[in-house]
Amino acid sequence: MQKTVLMSLDNSAKHVKLEVTKELGETLLNIEEEQQFTVFSLNSNRPLAERVAESLNMKLGKASVIQHSDGETKIVIEESVRGQHVFLIQSNCHRVNENIMEMLILMDALKRASALTINVVLPYYAYARQDRKALPREPITAKLVADLLQTAGADRVIALDLHAPQIQGFFDIPVDHLSATKLLAEHFVNLGLGGEGTVVVAPNHSGVSRSRQMADCLKVPIAIVDKRSNTPRAPKSVNVIGDVKDKICILFDDLIDTGTTVALAAEVLKEKGATKIYVAATHAVFSGDAANFLEKSSIEQVIVTDSIHLPEDKVFNKLTQISVADLIAYAITCVYEERSLHSED
Repeated sequence: MQKTVLMSLDNSAKHVKLEVTKELGETLLNIEEEQQFTVFSLNSNRPLAERVAESLNMKLGKASVIQHSDGETKIVIEESVRGQHVFLIQSNCHRVNENIMEMLILMDALKRASALTINVVLPYYAYARQDRKALPREPITAKLVADLLQTAGADRVIALDLHAPQIQGFFDIPVDHLSATKLLAEHFVNLGLGGEGTVVVAPNHSGVSRSRQMADCLKVPIAIVDKRSNTPRAPKSVNVIGDVKDKICILFDDLIDTGTTVALAAEVLKEKGATKIYVAATHAVFSGDAANFLEKSSIEQVIVTDSIHLPEDKVFNKLTQISVADLIAYAITCVYEERSLHSED
C-alpha cells in the first residue's frame, strides 16, 4: 500500500514537472516574441512622448506622479519593469528643477524595481548654457546635472542638439547626440528656399558651426551677425559678416529663449538689405513675453521642434512646430537593437 502511494506521488510529481517545463518553454517563447523595452514619460512633455510611443507602435509605461502638500514628489511605477530596457523621456524645461527632480526620482524607482538598463532621453537638456566657468567662483551646472543622472542610475543618455556638444564629455556613460538640423532643413526645402538667393545666418559667433551644418544641408553660403562693444558700458555695435543684400536669410540657433537675440539680428539683416528673414531653432524655450515679442518682429516665420511642450499662450501665428518624435523613436530602436544611429557607419 505504501509502495502504491509512493508510486502515485512520484507520477504526480512527474506530471507537475512536465507541466512546469511546458509552461516554462511557452514563457521563454513568449519572451523571445515580446518587445523587451518600455518607454516612460513624466510631466514635462507628455505629448512628445505619446508621439514617440505611437511611432514605436506601443503604449507608454504606467507610472503615477503624486505631489504632496509640502511640494514633495512621489512616483509609483504601476507595472513590472524587471529585466526591461527602460527609456525615460523628460524635457527639463519651464519648471526646470521640478522636472529634474521628477526624473531622478523615477530613475531611482526603476533601479529599485530591477530594470535591466535605464536610458534617459533628454529632448532638452537644462542648464546646458552653464557649461564652463566664465567668471570666478561660478558653477559648471551642466556637469552637475550629468553627475546627478549618473548617480541616479542612468546607463545611457540620448540628447537632442546640446547647447555645447562637449557636454557629452561630462558623462562617463554612452551619450547619443541627435540633431534636428536635417528636419528643419527639409522644411525650408519644402518652402522652396535654397540656392543662390538664400543665406543661413549665425546670430552670434558661438553659433557658426551649427549654422554651417544647416548651410551644408541647403547648399547655401553663411553669414554671421557680429556683436561687440569696446567697453562693458558702451552699447554693442552690430555688423554683418557676409553678403545678405537682396537675400532670403535663415537665422539658425539651437534655442530661442527671450527672442531678443534673433529679433535684433533680424533688424540688422533688414538694414543690410535682406528681403525676408526666417528663424529656426531646435528648442523653443520662449521665456517671459518671447512669443508676443517674436510675433511683432519683422521675422516672416519661426520654425522650432516640439522638444519643449508649448502651452497655448506661447503659440503665435508666425510659429511652426516640427515633431522630432520619429527621430527619437528611431534612436530608441537603434539603441535597443544595438545598431548604429548613423547610416554611414
